Amino acid sequence: MRKKEYRLSVAHFLVIGVLTVLLTASFIYGGLLLYTSGNTVPSGTVVGGLEVGGLAAEEALDKLDDMIAELRKRNIRFSFRNAENKDTELTLTWEEAGAAWDAPDFRSEVLSLSAGNVWERAKARKNFAKTWRLHASFHPSMLKKTLTPKWEKDHFGSPVNAVRLIAADDSIRYLPGKSAQRIDWESLVMLIQAAIPGPSSGRSGDEANKGSGGGHLGAAQVEIPLAPVQPAVTVESLKREGIRRKIAEFSTGLQTSGEGRLHNVEAAARSIDGMVLPPGGIFDYAKVVEAAEQSYGFREAPVIFGGKLVPGVGGGICQVSSTLYNAAIRAGLDIVERRNHSLPVSYVPLGQDATFAQGYINFRFQNTSGQHLLITAQVKEEQLIVKLFGDMPDSVTYDIESRTTDILAVPDKYVANPGLSAGSREVVLQGKPGYIVETYRIKYIDGKATAKTRLSRDTYPAQPNVIAVPGGADGKAPAQQDTPRVLEDGVNGPKFSR
Repeated sequence: MRKKEYRLSVAHFLVIGVLTVLLTASFIYGGLLLYTSGNTVPSGTVVGGLEVGGLAAEEALDKLDDMIAELRKRNIRFSFRNAENKDTELTLTWEEAGAAWDAPDFRSEVLSLSAGNVWERAKARKNFAKTWRLHASFHPSMLKKTLTPKWEKDHFGSPVNAVRLIAADDSIRYLPGKSAQRIDWESLVMLIQAAIPGPSSGRSGDEANKGSGGGHLGAAQVEIPLAPVQPAVTVESLKREGIRRKIAEFSTGLQTSGEGRLHNVEAAARSIDGMVLPPGGIFDYAKVVEAAEQSYGFREAPVIFGGKLVPGVGGGICQVSSTLYNAAIRAGLDIVERRNHSLPVSYVPLGQDATFAQGYINFRFQNTSGQHLLITAQVKEEQLIVKLFGDMPDSVTYDIESRTTDILAVPDKYVANPGLSAGSREVVLQGKPGYIVETYRIKYIDGKATAKTRLSRDTYPAQPNVIAVPGGADGKAPAQQDTPRVLEDGVNGPKFSR
């Protein structure tokens, strides 16, 4: 009988134990539910010095955003000394300067307080940190929208290149350039990052507003660090080009040039004046003519067309190419492309001219001197003067020799004149003989001829006698072989009907 009572007592205690465990678990679970049910930030939580404990998550985040917005509105003053050596200031908000603040870890963890099951929420709340950092960052791209290259140029000026000057006696001197200041961005970024304000911790508001460095709420003062920027062209870089002295000069007369022709010569001369060719560089007269036409325009002046001087536009430009050609061959330079005129010209000897026909004939030479080559050209006292400056041995000089090897007979060209009587003829235009000319360059070293090179063999076609006749048996003049018509020494000419 006693043994049976003992077994009932064990069962009773087992039931009581289970009920106790269940009741305890319920209390614990209920407590966890109560612990995690509130969408509030744990008490005592501080973000970047801002107390947000006990606030609803949304309210805490709004308060954080308000604080960040306040920081963005605060000012930073940039001081600098401008090109006129005057102290100047520029004030921007921190947002305009490119500063930003946030507490991404806090934002992420606040969301975890209401995410997951009760156990995960309880764990997140239990492990929730009391202190969170407010991270500051700086993005220079924002500030560069204000401190643009144009802003720098306006406030600090621009570098001035050094200049090479040719004196009246052809000596070379240099005018130094001038540097300018530009922002040292690497140093400026470091200064701004150190000055970015943050919420004060453990200080009164007055103390916080007095600061100008990192961690302070007050307006920051940053002096813009500057670095000198040298001009692209310095005296040293000019001297390295090796332009040491005048190496050749040639001039031609302009006494008989009319106003239009004189303008055209000056336009082409201005377009080559100051041109510098590097070693191995090619001078291209077609590009010069194009630049002169765009910059100065050409005026009416006689041009060569079909072996005759006719009214046109641009007449005279070949005097510039011919004068430069003579200077180039006297400097010992290599000629790449050159052709004589179809008519002899008065300003240079036969065999020493260089014509130009747009799209057909060009004048080009190469700088084979081994140093840079400076071209100067000016119209002065009814003369076109071209000079070349560079470097070549002082002992070396060149001379040019042209000789006529053949004279071409004047042909006859017949034209019909119905008014003439049978068997009669009339000379309308007197022709001119043609020439075949060979030109040589002679090299001298210390006054002694050491080499003689043929530069060209040029043909100047004879100009026919134009003879009017009554006509042939069919009443027409004898058929003539027309010379191809190319416009030379200009850019535009009249249209002729055949």
